[in-house]
Amino acid sequence: MNEPLVLGIETSCDETGIGIVRGTQLLANEVASSMDEHIRFGGVIPEIAARAHLEAFTPTLRKALDTAGVELRDVDAIAVTAGPGLAGALMVGLSAAKGLALAAGKPLYGVNHLVAHVAVALVEDDDDGSPLAPSTAALLVSGGHTEILRVGSLTDDMELLGSTIDDAAGEAYDKTARLLGLGYPGGPAIDAAARQGDPRAFRFPRGLTMPKFEGTAQSPGKHRHNWSFSGLKTAVARAAEQFEAQGLPVPVADLAASFQEAVVDVLTAKAVRACREHGLTSLLLGGGVAANSRLRELLAERCADAGIDLTVPPIPLCTDNGAMVAALGAQLVSAGAQASSLEIPADSSLPVDQILR
Repeated sequence: MNEPLVLGIETSCDETGIGIVRGTQLLANEVASSMDEHIRFGGVIPEIAARAHLEAFTPTLRKALDTAGVELRDVDAIAVTAGPGLAGALMVGLSAAKGLALAAGKPLYGVNHLVAHVAVALVEDDDDGSPLAPSTAALLVSGGHTEILRVGSLTDDMELLGSTIDDAAGEAYDKTARLLGLGYPGGPAIDAAARQGDPRAFRFPRGLTMPKFEGTAQSPGKHRHNWSFSGLKTAVARAAEQFEAQGLPVPVADLAASFQEAVVDVLTAKAVRACREHGLTSLLLGGGVAANSRLRELLAERCADAGIDLTVPPIPLCTDNGAMVAALGAQLVSAGAQASSLEIPADSSLPVDQILR
């Protein structure tokens, strides 16, 4: 089966995504977000997200099928995010996918959310999707994840090179935006405020970048490809408190710009270093924070200087969506991978090297 028609279901967080692809050709990508329901809480509430998936699933599915001009009986397989993600949200998508697979007699593929973010790079509106380069890395940056991966094969070879040891980058944006009074979600708010500020106004820490000493020699240490953002968030809070204590207005734009520069500086520097040290000449940027203008700009500059080919999918495909799940499912079907059991559970901490559940 060279060009399998695959339905993809994504419910790992607060987006209900249904995508349909034929091989690498994108036929439909419908997303219903419950973001507005979480704003007053300043973050995603798992129970609210799960209920929103229940309400949005059927209309989103119908819209995707109508957009693609196909019916459920036409698809060759159903792919669904099995993890990582919010357990309750994952269970909604998995339960729906199992029901559809059983009712329609279609094979089910429970796939890894992080690997799906990489697979979406293959998707095109026409039928000429580009294959991944043989030596590829993926930098995934979102509210729940910050990882650098080595991609040997989408179907059987994925390696985690580094990740955050505390807050994800998007989580740090949300928390910092809250303390600066910029609201939720924090990513777009800080990005907008930063355009009016000076990124050099404050020199905030770059976590896990100081070299370690082994005897008299310097070494990057065991966290050479890892990130830490909790100290940065605290530094912003302390800076704001100093102005408040003196009765001075808090320079929100400068703080936002300086915070953002610290985040994107360490993200891009470590991603490029990981590529160099592992001989990876292509890099994919994905995840919700991939929409950040400064991250895209600085990563493009540093990749160009290092001779690394950078791929950034369109923003609707960077954020959580069903098309990426369908794309990975299509790759697995084409590779002859064994389908998942209808009894697979949701795995909120599914490791990245486990591509198929």
